[in-house]
Parts: sequence; C-alpha cells; structure tokens
Amino acid sequence: MISINPFVVVNVLGLVAFAFVGGTKAIQKGFDPFGVSVVGIMTALGGGTTRDVLVNRVPISLQSAGDVTVSLLGVGLAIYAANFVNKADSHPIVLLADALGLAAFATTGAIVATEAGLSVFGVAGLALVNAVGGGVLADVLLDQTPFVLVEDIYATCALIGGTAYWIVSVTEQLSSFGALICIATVLSLRVTAIYQDWRLPTITSISRDDSDQLSKRS
Repeated sequence: MISINPFVVVNVLGLVAFAFVGGTKAIQKGFDPFGVSVVGIMTALGGGTTRDVLVNRVPISLQSAGDVTVSLLGVGLAIYAANFVNKADSHPIVLLADALGLAAFATTGAIVATEAGLSVFGVAGLALVNAVGGGVLADVLLDQTPFVLVEDIYATCALIGGTAYWIVSVTEQLSSFGALICIATVLSLRVTAIYQDWRLPTITSISRDDSDQLSKRS
C-alpha cells in the first residue's frame, strides 16, 4: 500500500501556488524573465526557508533542487496566465492561488512545528511565518508595503489554521487529518474574507471613530 506524506503533497501545492502569485505580480510590474523567476521563487521559498532556520535545520530548499524546480513550474504558469490575467492583485485566479498557498504553507509550518515539539504558540507562530514569509519578501522585492501589514484579513487565517492543527494533533495521531483540517480552516476563512470583504480596522479608523463619538456627545 502506497503511503502518502501529507507534508510533501501540501508543500508542492504551496510552492506552485505562491510561485504563480509572485510571478504574476512581477509580470504586472514589468519585470524581465529573470526578475519574474526570482520573485516567484522567493515567494515560494521564503517562508519555508525562514521556518527551517527557526527550528534549527538546513532549509529543505537547499537540500535538493526539488523545491526550486517545482517553484519554476509555478512561474511558468504565471507566464502563461499573463495572457489573460490583467490585475494581479484582484484577479480571481490569483486570489484563489494565493489562498491555496496560504493554506498549504500554514499547514506545512504547523507540521514542522509539531514534529519539533513546539507549544501551541510555536505551532501557530511557525504556521504564520511559513504562510506569510514568502509574500513579505516578494513585496519587498516589488517595492511595495507588505500585504500582510495592511488591514486585510490574511495572517489571522494562518494563525487560526495553525492552532486548529495543534488541537487535532493533541487528540489524533494522524497528521494527514490535521493537515486536512488546517487547509480547510485557512482556505475557508481566507476565501470568505475575500468575498465578504472582511477587513481589520486600522488604528487611524479607530481613532477617527472615537473622535466622532466624542464630537457627537459634546
């Protein structure tokens, strides 16, 4: 009977999805093929590399050419999709790929953190780092404010998904079930946030609301 490693499957999904997203954004910025490849690969590998450093192990991306090769597949899909994807930040295909990548990498981060024996805070934190690290690096390369730092509900989904994985890991020994729960949790939250336009309030908006309340009372 063939045994399927949930980490490998989910990691491939995340690599392709995030390389596609990063590559698409670089294409929209007018980068040349090399620049598109660099941004795509960094988007795919940034979070996982940071994750591995935090648990004191050699990054998987440096142990073989597998992760880079898979990432290049995502970049290739981005180049192909450039024919019909005109807005990288709002096109449904890119948004869905980004949600899939977020869910996949939150899961791989949670798996690695659990195997390393981290606490619930460590599992949730590493899920977050793995899920958003590549996107932050890509935004820096694209000379724009990291998406995770604005009011859109994004990183929160990874935190909740990582916590869900930890809860399952406490009661169940099957990592595949925990991976499924984490992916479903993050993906459903992120997709709902996109289509319901859920946003976290900014400090400016909170301060403005408080000022308005005081003005009305006076």
